[in-house]
Amino acid sequence: MRAGVLGHPIGHSRSPVLHAAAYATLGLDIDYRAHDVTPGQLAGFMGSLGDADGPAPGEWLGLSVTMPLKGEMVRFMHRLSPRVERLGVLNTVVRDADGTLTGHNTDVDGIVEALGFAGFRRDPAGGRLGVLGGGGTAAAAIAAADRMGLDGVDLFVRTPARAAGQADLARALDLDAAIRPLAEFPTAAPGFRAVVATLPPRAADPVAGALEGASASGPAGADALPPLLDAAYDPWPSALATAWRHRGGQVVSGLEMLLYQAVEQVRLFTERLRTDGTGADWPAVTDAMARSVGLPAR
Repeated sequence: MRAGVLGHPIGHSRSPVLHAAAYATLGLDIDYRAHDVTPGQLAGFMGSLGDADGPAPGEWLGLSVTMPLKGEMVRFMHRLSPRVERLGVLNTVVRDADGTLTGHNTDVDGIVEALGFAGFRRDPAGGRLGVLGGGGTAAAAIAAADRMGLDGVDLFVRTPARAAGQADLARALDLDAAIRPLAEFPTAAPGFRAVVATLPPRAADPVAGALEGASASGPAGADALPPLLDAAYDPWPSALATAWRHRGGQVVSGLEMLLYQAVEQVRLFTERLRTDGTGADWPAVTDAMARSVGLPAR
């Protein structure tokens, strides 16, 4: 049995380590590897999936999908989960025994569970989520805001016109949405219940510099920072995470998000293999996966 993660670049990915720990704990022989695939190479890879003479032979259970393929992969699916139909991006492909490909998005679960593990709790007062970036992971953050009971999202982007679709998604989920220049984030940061940074590694470095220099404003305590989940986990700590900590804010590593989205992927990949009715010890699986990447047991 095979599974793997696709993306470009992919050498930094910790997904193979996470999945190997999961399958060892489950007692399953599944070969999970990283595959460097660009958008231009994706059609060739998917067209030969499982073919004996192609670049991806063998019986495949599924694929993890990372940047820049989360949107591109949708067109290769035979079916989409309701979540992917709404978001327009996926990070998980499940291959049935007959070759049918179904697209899922477990990034939403990853964000919600990572912030929950860090102590985020629903508040009847609602509140807003700050999101840095406007790409595929930002869409997952918007859906996570809805699941966490928030009222709205502010999207901080370098090119506002490119975030229009994400703002439309937020409004379709009955969330208030605002698109704002990335440069406004350092002074706006204290106003959110939580912040999710979805920018590529080092892309938030200028924001970090401005954040370090931002002065407090308003009444005492008004500049207290909310929890930050930085999806970019390599290199770590990021400049943004370091600046956030210097300002006294709580930082949640992107590895936490990666862990929880991977747990859901493992559930999906192995569902058709677990036919004895006994289920799996998911807390033990999650702990093994966490330890494999240096995170504490749950």
